[in-house]
Amino acid sequence: MSQNKPKLLIIEDDPGLQKQLRWSFDAYDVVVADDRESALAQIRRHEPAVVTMDLGLPPDPDGSTEGLATLQQILALAPETRVIVLTGNQDRANAVKAIALGAYDFHQKPPEPEVLNLVIQRAFFLHNLQEENRRMSSSQADSPMAGVISRDPGMLKLCRSIEKVAPTSASVMLLGESGTGKEVLARAVHAISPRAKERFVAINCAAIPENLLESELFGYEKGAFTGAAKQTKGKVELAHGGTFFLDEVGDLPMALQAKLLRFLQERVIERIGGHEEIAVDVRIVCATHQKLKELCSTGRFREDLYYRLSEIVVTIPPLRNRQGDAALLAHHFKNKFCAQESRPTLHFSQDAIAAIEGYAWPGNVREMENCVKRAVIMADGPTIVADDLGLPEGDTPVEEPLNLRQVRDEAEQGAIVKALARADGNIVKASEMLGISRPTMYDLMNRHGIKSST
Repeated sequence: MSQNKPKLLIIEDDPGLQKQLRWSFDAYDVVVADDRESALAQIRRHEPAVVTMDLGLPPDPDGSTEGLATLQQILALAPETRVIVLTGNQDRANAVKAIALGAYDFHQKPPEPEVLNLVIQRAFFLHNLQEENRRMSSSQADSPMAGVISRDPGMLKLCRSIEKVAPTSASVMLLGESGTGKEVLARAVHAISPRAKERFVAINCAAIPENLLESELFGYEKGAFTGAAKQTKGKVELAHGGTFFLDEVGDLPMALQAKLLRFLQERVIERIGGHEEIAVDVRIVCATHQKLKELCSTGRFREDLYYRLSEIVVTIPPLRNRQGDAALLAHHFKNKFCAQESRPTLHFSQDAIAAIEGYAWPGNVREMENCVKRAVIMADGPTIVADDLGLPEGDTPVEEPLNLRQVRDEAEQGAIVKALARADGNIVKASEMLGISRPTMYDLMNRHGIKSST
């Protein structure tokens, strides 16, 4: 039964008082320590939410130096722990000092079990409230942004950043490798902004020849050049009131960089062959896979334009660094293309999932999408096997955590995320993979802020 009771650590060097306190608090799973070393060991092992401690600990049982030092180390190791200090009548000054160091409360010795029990109950209650608040904050990680499919903590944190930035008027620069989803996030910025009802206009600076790019951006008047048979608005003007997305902005020619900079400063444009300034109100979002700061240092990109465009910079992680997302996206694209190609529901074999998780995905989500589409088309039976994917064996290095607590937490969270990804979100199947019950699975998901659906 003690496994279901909350942990309470009692730090007390008097064996008789230890025994009294243990019997007084049978509603808790009580662990004890009698000096600083054993106290810190119990903190590391059990992570108790609440601790009671005597300030008079060996080797200074008649003073408070050892107790105060232990308090400081406990709070440095586990800042959320509620520490209740037990003091004698003459030790009020030390109790106040302990509160200043971060103790939750103090209680006089000899302790009155009923009163101390109320103090402990309230400490657990407040700790649980704090944990619930943290879980609620984590649960917001499931972004409402359409098109973003991820359970990776870093990617979900990025989504929350996008949600904070979107309602503002700041220019946003999206940095990331090709295929990481820069346009998806650009559209998300627009979709959850006050400009959502207006147009989202995109242009790829690398896909349009330099001699045509200016007219695409700013438009032209009738007769401005051969073939200009009528007045034509540019993409910037068409985006008036909405969002203008400049993809691969690092490929913008220097002459057009100057003209774009003028627009960003003055918020007016002139069509080619025109003499009238036209006021345009747009939100600028740009993206590139290039390192613009390096381009600035070599003179290939204007530094003043860079700072105009990068009021908010968002760096998108590559797929190989997104925990559990490879399998998650593979299932998503499989379901999408099965419906699109009118194929019965397919399933991934274990070797196919292993190949997906082991591959580095240099082309990121775009490469994943193409790969899974090919597999859906090429699969002979109801199962997609590794050969259908056509992937080489992966050799992605694994970054090792630095300490035991981090190893445990990351391994636990990673196992849950991977199991959910492999089971395509089916909690029963994921629980079976992990060898745990469904209630335990829900408890672990709540602890790590993992939602049951994306």
